[in-house]
Amino acid sequence: MSIWVIFKLVGSLALLMFGMKALSEGLQKMAGPQLRSVLQKKTTNRFIGVIKGMFVTASIQSSTATTLMAVSFVNTGLLTLAQAISIIMGAHIGTTVTAWIMSFGFAYDIVDFVYVAFLLGIVLIYSKKRKNVGDFLFGLGFLFLGLGTLRQTGIDINMGENQAILDFFKEFGSGNAWTTIVFLTLGTVLTLCVQSSAAIMAITMILCSTGVLPVEQGIILVLGENIGTTITSNIAAIGSNVSARRTAFSHLFINVVGVFWVLCVLHPFVNMACSLVGFDLDIQKGDPGYEANLKKVSFVLATFHSAFNIANTFIMIWFVKHIEKVVCMIIKPKNETQDEDSRLIFITAGLMSTPELSILNAKKEIGVFADRCKRMYDLTVMLFSTEKNEEFNKLFSRVEKYERITDNMEVEIADYLTKVSEGRLSTESKTEIQHMLRVVSELESIGDSCYNLARSMSRKRQYSQEDYTDKLKDHIHNIMDLDVQALDQMCIVVKYGEQRYVDINKSYNLEHEINNYRNQLKNQNIIDINNRLYDYQMGVFYMDIVSECEKLGDYIINVIEASGIKEKKANGF
Repeated sequence: MSIWVIFKLVGSLALLMFGMKALSEGLQKMAGPQLRSVLQKKTTNRFIGVIKGMFVTASIQSSTATTLMAVSFVNTGLLTLAQAISIIMGAHIGTTVTAWIMSFGFAYDIVDFVYVAFLLGIVLIYSKKRKNVGDFLFGLGFLFLGLGTLRQTGIDINMGENQAILDFFKEFGSGNAWTTIVFLTLGTVLTLCVQSSAAIMAITMILCSTGVLPVEQGIILVLGENIGTTITSNIAAIGSNVSARRTAFSHLFINVVGVFWVLCVLHPFVNMACSLVGFDLDIQKGDPGYEANLKKVSFVLATFHSAFNIANTFIMIWFVKHIEKVVCMIIKPKNETQDEDSRLIFITAGLMSTPELSILNAKKEIGVFADRCKRMYDLTVMLFSTEKNEEFNKLFSRVEKYERITDNMEVEIADYLTKVSEGRLSTESKTEIQHMLRVVSELESIGDSCYNLARSMSRKRQYSQEDYTDKLKDHIHNIMDLDVQALDQMCIVVKYGEQRYVDINKSYNLEHEINNYRNQLKNQNIIDINNRLYDYQMGVFYMDIVSECEKLGDYIINVIEASGIKEKKANGF
């Protein structure tokens, strides 16, 4: 085999992988937001969860994407672990559509038709309105071009006549335990290395369709691919929280158990798949009808892949609660509680498989950022009411720590979004990233404002032993309460504004109320100083806090406006 043939094989495999990725990204751009909303709605029972997982995965051609979305929704409490497990089971069935697409690509010469897809794709891409459909057609075209080239290369090099390759596979006897272990491990490791079960499925199909690899050994490779593709999501979950790791591990657990039981009944299962397709295991090379029989091999692999995942789901769905218990026993939370210094939760594992999924994770992280800002302000409110110096100093140190955390979160989320923006994004997603970048900037300003409040309280404590009058304390508590309400409403908008109707007029009404109250207190402060109810310096300390509370209200409104929710509601979304 010449070096150019090897390059052609590897290059066509790379083209297939690129096509699969582009196809999945195009589908996610077209239907991603709608499919995410389907997944995140509470599932009434496990069967509905399976149907959802199956439908979403078949629609976007990526079980990894479905699993990552399920992980994200478990993290935010939108789904329970049991619901996520049922969705993952459905994803296992939905991903078998990929094998059927590839089997048609191997069984029939469809390379000539891909150029029609390329022509339509480029026209739609330049039309802009249908750009996502064009991306999908290009992905489909590259996928079939890669499959066709791989198939033709296998035929041209006459792999079935290559004695060295034939002798290599003959060393592994059919049906013994050693062969099963070797091919199961090989399928797992190759999928893990390539990070694409579709690519290894294509290799398996070309080996089997040229007669080099016996069907049963090819099926064992397919089982190994099922395990390998689940390890990818577990690697992605490293460094994430316990919910993410449990959901990813359940993905692995379900397939490992499934592979174990199907190996116990492998021969009947293989015979069933062959009989459904009409493939005759007894026809050997040189027998009449051998070539026609070989053309059915890819369909045998696709049939087995579907039958295995359907059967495994049908069995495992009755044990969802038990799987949940086992996963929780194996993946235990860390002994220490979530530390305040732990900054990022959703984007610690880096960029997801597609930019659209990365945006979803960034949104969740921004929701955490908003909650941290609210918690920081709660500490500031507690600081104002603290009398003992020791307790005051401890609380002030915590506020300082939160200020550093908000600074770091702004930089880290902004860097993450910048990397995401370098990917292939729809126009809507690009606009969304711009909104998100402004939101994180304004949230950091809220953190700065909380820290300025704490410093104002510290300065007053340092330079004046005189206490505020009860009237001044009431005024400060009142304006702080308004800020608390505004922050609560802001967190709702940031976290749930896209998922359900949110009345942003509440935020604007609160901001007007804060402004009017600040003006009222400012005027009253001058009168009270003139009436000698307290000295001028006390009035300065007092107005520093009131003015900073009003500024914080402005930053909150900036977050609301930056989120783009107002524009979406105005457009009827």
